[in-house]
Amino acid sequence: MKKFLFFLFFLYNLSFSLIFIPMDSSQQNHLKAYGLIYFSLSKGVKVKWLLNYRGGSFVVLSDSEELKNFAILRLITIQNISQNQLSEIEASFLSKNQKSIELTTAPRVAVYAPPWNMPWDDAVTLVLKYAEIPYTRIWDEEILRDKIFEQDRFDWVHLHHEDFTGQHGKFWFAYSDENWYKGREKIFLETANNLGYNTIQEEKKAVASEIKKFVERGGFLFAMCAATDTLDIALSSLNLDIIPPEIDGTPVSENINEKLDYRNTIAFKDFKIITSPYIYEFSDIDIDIAEEGIIYTPFYFELEDFSVDYDVIPTILVQNHTKKIKGFLGQTTGFKLEKLKENLVTLNRIDNRNWVTYIMGECGKGFFSFLGGHDPEDYSHKVGDKPTDLELYPNSPGYRLILNNVFLPSSKEKKKKT
Repeated sequence: MKKFLFFLFFLYNLSFSLIFIPMDSSQQNHLKAYGLIYFSLSKGVKVKWLLNYRGGSFVVLSDSEELKNFAILRLITIQNISQNQLSEIEASFLSKNQKSIELTTAPRVAVYAPPWNMPWDDAVTLVLKYAEIPYTRIWDEEILRDKIFEQDRFDWVHLHHEDFTGQHGKFWFAYSDENWYKGREKIFLETANNLGYNTIQEEKKAVASEIKKFVERGGFLFAMCAATDTLDIALSSLNLDIIPPEIDGTPVSENINEKLDYRNTIAFKDFKIITSPYIYEFSDIDIDIAEEGIIYTPFYFELEDFSVDYDVIPTILVQNHTKKIKGFLGQTTGFKLEKLKENLVTLNRIDNRNWVTYIMGECGKGFFSFLGGHDPEDYSHKVGDKPTDLELYPNSPGYRLILNNVFLPSSKEKKKKT
């Protein structure tokens, strides 16, 4: 009798239907597909991520009508496969640079952003909403007063286009007479004072320090555009005044670039701060897009290849249905190679250039990744421009890079580059 029951169980497993989600060019909606993955994990259903297989395809270990209906209503390409078919796919990985990893839990996502709308959009919040991945919006009060990072409430945190130096994005020269700029400056100062700080830059540097601690304790951090380099600029100058008097009325510290502490930074080293309020750059970490000749002529980057056995995290971060992707500009567009710390991993490359736009690294027990540029589908997005309509870009390879990052905490894989 036991043998018969075991045989029935064996037959059931062979015929058990799974949901295969192709992520190559056959997928109708790559971005919504990530939403299906999140939805499945939130229902307690495990998912397998087939790294380097057909664009980084997924297999949901269930065939529930609820999950299939989620996909059908959103025009996500799916197909049913058996457990036996999945086993055959995984068996083929032995001779290839492919690997199956298991995703077990839905990531707890937070977006660090001010509690009011800004005159520019954020690519991450746009794609999270489009993919239907829920997130919690947090800002300075939650971090410094409520100590949410110490409560282990989030796995993955994205930094909105925040300026952690306290210079309001260096928009003083171009926008200081605008009502939105004046209102923002007023609220930032009130927030700093309410939290016990005399100046905005002191308060922002305290926030930057807490964000670094979040990563050191094992969190996953993702940042784009100016949030990438201003975070490290703030961390390198905790006891210095780096804001020009035109902005805050107090002088910059003497010999400021000789006093920066690169030991406290996350990603960058040997950079120099640009203190002039008339120059729309924070430091020499970023490239000069005029010198690079890419203001009107688009550039393209190519994703790097990694070993799935030794570089699992980088491999996850570059899953895509194409290797070559059109770049995009931002206040911070690219990172000069000579400014990167030695332990970083460059995730893409640009032909005949000494800079990249996509990097990752470890900090303490956690991981971080930075992506230069503002919007993957708007080459030179400007203040006041309309947000990108992702209904027009459901297969965006640039936006896929963002969503790859979201699911890092869902994997148990922690192997690092050696």
